Amino acid sequence: MSLSIQEILKSKGITANPQTLPFLEARWEEVQALRGDLTNIPIDDADIGLRNIPGGDHVEQQTN
Repeated sequence: MSLSIQEILKSKGITANPQTLPFLEARWEEVQALRGDLTNIPIDDADIGLRNIPGGDHVEQQTN
């Protein structure tokens, strides 16, 4: 059985606003789905890198 995001945050001493819990739970489920089942995957292949870009996802292109 997997832990809910609320249980995980509570174990880390973080109290989430009850109004944001549905949003956090949805994001947590998305991350878990991306993670998948890693039981038979070599540990070097199991890294997930996430980053938050404030203001949305965008790429700034450099010109030479």
